[in-house]
Amino acid sequence: MSIIYLDTSALLKQYIQENKSEAVEELLGLAAGLGTSIITYTEMAAAMSRATRMGAFPSAEAQAAWKDFLTDWTSLTRLKVSAQITARAATLAWEYGLRGYDALHFASALVWQENLEIPVTLATFDRELWLAAQKAGMDVWPGNFYS
Repeated sequence: MSIIYLDTSALLKQYIQENKSEAVEELLGLAAGLGTSIITYTEMAAAMSRATRMGAFPSAEAQAAWKDFLTDWTSLTRLKVSAQITARAATLAWEYGLRGYDALHFASALVWQENLEIPVTLATFDRELWLAAQKAGMDVWPGNFYS
């Protein structure tokens, strides 16, 4: 069993059924611990809202998914964005060419791993983030998805 850090692209698949949603559900069921950054809360709202506006997700389903997410939110380890995380994220953004929130997710996962002193697996469906984490030697999921 693993400790899993979920970025928004991975966690969203738990609430919006799409390609790889079943794999995410299986991963979450096997995890010994789950965590994410507090920025995920806002990103989830934005992603669900956008899916609804684009017609990909009916409003009633979006409201039910949001309610489910809010219920599950309290069971996740929620990592705060601190000065340490933002400084680390800035360095990672430069080093790996990451967008801002992706760098914050990566920094949060790395700092969490360092604090726990055990491996943390970063779950993401963002190509650049997945490749950066793999290049840095972090465990990534899905395995061999982008390599």
